Amino acid sequence: MLDNKLNIGIVCYPSIGGSGIVATQLGDKLASLGHNVHFISYDPPFRLNLKKPGIFFHEVTIKEYSLFPYPDYTLPLSVKMVEVAQKYKLDILHVHYAVPHATAALLAKDIANKEKIQFPHVITTLHGTDITLLARDKNLMPVIKYAVEFSCGVTAVSQALKTETLSVLKINKGITVIPNFYDPDPVCPSRSEIRKKIKIKYTDFLAIHLSNLRPVKRIGDLLKIMAKLKKHPHIKLLILAGGDFKSFKPTVKKLGLQNKIFVRANVLDVENYIQAADVGLYTSGEESFGMGILETMAHGVPVLSTDVGGIPEFMQNGKTGYLFKVADVNGMTKKLLELSNDEKLVIKLGQRAKLRAAEFSGEMIVNKYLDYYFNIVRECHGIKKQQKPK
Repeated sequence: MLDNKLNIGIVCYPSIGGSGIVATQLGDKLASLGHNVHFISYDPPFRLNLKKPGIFFHEVTIKEYSLFPYPDYTLPLSVKMVEVAQKYKLDILHVHYAVPHATAALLAKDIANKEKIQFPHVITTLHGTDITLLARDKNLMPVIKYAVEFSCGVTAVSQALKTETLSVLKINKGITVIPNFYDPDPVCPSRSEIRKKIKIKYTDFLAIHLSNLRPVKRIGDLLKIMAKLKKHPHIKLLILAGGDFKSFKPTVKKLGLQNKIFVRANVLDVENYIQAADVGLYTSGEESFGMGILETMAHGVPVLSTDVGGIPEFMQNGKTGYLFKVADVNGMTKKLLELSNDEKLVIKLGQRAKLRAAEFSGEMIVNKYLDYYFNIVRECHGIKKQQKPK
């Protein structure tokens, strides 16, 4: 029989990135609805409010042994999962990424069964890298396939990722698409204050980019675009970096872009910087969803992006911004210049972008997850039909 409230374990990477942000926001929303949410990781997730009622954090201790050339995370994570599951009687263990989180969960489940400890239903959410990169490695594909097939439930953040998962792993496992979500926080400093902080003029046309700077983001294309716009000094780029920008600095200097590109690292109040921008600029070669794009749109800022993965599932070409082929530096440069001279079009696109982003609100998406949680529990317990408690 289902209880009104769930005890939910969430396992995610605490580093800056779309999956960690979504997992953290999901846990926050679930706690607001009265559920108990237990985060399990080696560090508190980025943006997690540990003071919020219903939010708990359990640290996984990683020890180094001379016997092992590399510290192992999967094994102590499995042990911590069993410990938390037993102590707090978890109903659901929601793991983000198949490797190592889902594989650790399945090992934990075997341990629990051996010790006659009731273990929660494991739900795996695929965010992209575990399929687009790791599953293509023959050394990892079998364990990823096993983790996906033997999870109680599997979700993917886009239809594109679901399709790719089924193709790469060649499985018949049911996968439910539940997209990412974003609820914009209210902005505090004004647009002019933020621009003054960045040291750019109020009249400058500012493009913004949010990412962890991994190779798939193709930061080099961003630099090429700005290099082509050197004759237009009013067009500038702000990069909110979730990684170290150091390796790109020589290129910035070589191209003479020191006065056109501004970088802020590990920014918590991204909303304040986004609202100070005129357009989002994203050049990814692959993107299972595109969390930074949704965040940008949610603040009424139109986007120029590559047409890859799950991006066209929520971004509408010609309505909320414009989509381009990967590496179409010339096309993106031309459109960026065009928008810098058409304020009315930028405003119109931004209004549409905000309305579209509102369709991916926390309330709607979290309810989808709750419905999914309760369905998994019902199916596993053989309960044919029971309405989700409100």
